[in-house]
Parts: sequence; C-alpha cells; structure tokens
Amino acid sequence: MSRFDPLFQAALDRAEAQDRRRRLRPLEPLDGGRVRLGGRELIDVSSNDYLGLSRHPALIERARDWAARYGTGAGASRLVRGTFEIHAVVEARLAALKGTEAALFFASGWQANASVLPALFELGDGPALVFADRLVHASFHHGCQAAGVRQIRFRHNDLDHLDSLLAEQAGEPGRRFILAESVYSMDGDRANVPRLADIAGRHGAFLYLDEAHATGVLGPKGMGLSGLAPGGVDLVMGTFSKALGSFGAYVAGSRTMIDYLTGASSGFVYTTALPPPLLGAIDAALDLVPTLDAERAHLAALADRLRRGLRTLGVDTAGSTAQIVPAMVGREAEALTLARRLEAEGVLAVAIRPPTVPKGSSRIRFALSAAHSAADVDRLIELVGAHWPTHQPAA
Repeated sequence: MSRFDPLFQAALDRAEAQDRRRRLRPLEPLDGGRVRLGGRELIDVSSNDYLGLSRHPALIERARDWAARYGTGAGASRLVRGTFEIHAVVEARLAALKGTEAALFFASGWQANASVLPALFELGDGPALVFADRLVHASFHHGCQAAGVRQIRFRHNDLDHLDSLLAEQAGEPGRRFILAESVYSMDGDRANVPRLADIAGRHGAFLYLDEAHATGVLGPKGMGLSGLAPGGVDLVMGTFSKALGSFGAYVAGSRTMIDYLTGASSGFVYTTALPPPLLGAIDAALDLVPTLDAERAHLAALADRLRRGLRTLGVDTAGSTAQIVPAMVGREAEALTLARRLEAEGVLAVAIRPPTVPKGSSRIRFALSAAHSAADVDRLIELVGAHWPTHQPAA
C-alpha cells in the first residue's frame, strides 16, 4: 500500500471509463500457432512470431549449447567487459545478411530507436530537421523528445508530401533525417523503400528505416525491404523478437557509423550485453531465415486469404499488404467486445486501442504466422462474420 495509490487508482479509473485500461494475462505458448489461456487452447493471432521460430528446435538447442559453453549472462555492458567473441561473430553475420559493413545489438527495438536517434541528432551544424511518417513507432517519438527535436510529420506513406516538405525546408540550416518503417505494425502496410531512398538522396537526408516487422518475412532472403534499395538506407533497425523468434534488436550500417554509436548511444553504453543463450538463438535463426522461402510464401498466402475474406464481409483492412491484417472497428468498446467474442469461440485476437492507434481507429490486429493453416484463417473469417458489430459500415 502506497500513500500515492489514490493517484494511481484515479488514473486507472479514467482509463477504465474510456475502455483503455490494460491488464496482463499470463498464458502458455503451444506449437502450431496456439496458446493455452484459462485452461483452453486458442488459435493465437496476436503474436509477432511470424515464422514460428520461437519454438524451433534449432533455436532451442543452440541457446542451450551456448548457455553451457559461455554462461547465462554477459556480466557487464559491452564497453566494460561484456563483449564476448560471440557478440562480434553474430553481429558480423547479421551485417553480411543485411548487406551492410557492420551491425550493433541492443536489448530491444524500443531502446534502439529511443537512444540511437539522440546520438544521430548531435551530428552536423545547426538543429536536426526530422521528417517522420505520422505513424512511426512510439520509440521514434521518444527519441526525438529526448533530444528536444520537433518532428515535421508527413502524411502516412505519402512520399509526395515528404518530398514537398523537404523542398520547403531546403534553405534551412541543419542535417535532414527521414524516419520511416518498412512495414507498419498496426496497419500492416509497406513503405516504398526505393522511393524513400531516392528522396533521401536527392535532398541529402539521412534515412533511418525501422524493419522490425519486415526482418525475417520480406525482402531478399527475408532480410527486410532495405534490400530493395542497396546502399540507399543509411541506418536500418530491426528486431530478433518477432519473426526471428527470440529477443533483442540491431542497427546496421557503415562501419564508421557503428563505431560512433558504440560510444554515443546511451542505450548501448549503459546496458548489460545480450546474454549468450540469446545470442545462440539469434545465431540459429540467422542460419534458418535465408532458407525459409516456402514458409514466407505460405505466410503471404494466408494474409491474402484473410484480407480477401474480410473484405468480402465489408471489413476495412487499412491497406494491409503484409502478415499483419487489421480489422478496423472504430470505437474502443466495440473492439473489446469483438475480441471477447472471438476468444469465447477459441481465438486469441487482441483489441488495439488508443493511444497505440489514433482515436476512432480501434481494431482487431490479426498477426499471422507460418505456423497457421488455411483452415485457421477460414475459421477467423467465419467468426468475424458472425460477430462483427452490426453498426459498422462496409469498407
């Protein structure tokens, strides 16, 4: 009991009244894109484990092996004594697959974005001019806020608008930065990465691309859409916690930039290094991902099947073209009701509400996995059709 509990309770009550309160729900992951929750087995369409690698025997075995060989923890930050030979080896493997000179590992994608951006903004003369897609991740916003930098936001995936904003600021001093994602986590749509790279090149802007939801799933050998613009993306960020099945994040780019960030990014400098078992899982995933074209094709086919089915029902899927397929509901209460009804029918599909998404755009975010089947997708379509809020207009 804390004397400040009334303040916390008041905030919780406000969130409850707005249908925005969050609660933790422990569950047990199972094979086949399933979970056990409350003693029931459910189809899980809420996880970012897009290739089902979190339960792959190769990742589990290498994590065990490297734990036995190197221990369960790194013991310190990388700049103190936490850099093991295996850190350098796996970072070099990742860089080679991304087609960059070097890479650097972080504890999470949020930490990477939030701490790398302030380090980058310190470069050059004058204030940083930051042009950000209006739907970039919260970690981007935090990084800009921490650096005291105001964003110039362009309309979502509207690269003509980005181009015009850069042209308007042509005479202003300061280094230009473009912040974008290759796949947007809530809408499941993609950026035109080659055009982003072209715009950045013409305006002398630094292009920072978040590949968290593309790494493992899209692009050459599944290593992200930055591969469609070789040399055109200045810094690529991605995660190991989604399609690669474990945890952690990376940034990849030139050797000189990575050397700079090693000493300038607070999230790297002041954080204990990734533990050996996690590095083992990452290393095994890097073996597998380039070989999983069939799994990626299956995943893409499932997403197409789900989009077609939802659109037949008149459900807006927000321009999705990836493995993330939102069913746009609108109001928070109705999104929660739909999620509860799906769960009662054997599907774990989470309602996404503000502030994660803009007000009035609450949704069920279906995140598919290669572990799912066509029958699973058909069941989703059937259940959405049976329980969709009746007031919702057709797309």
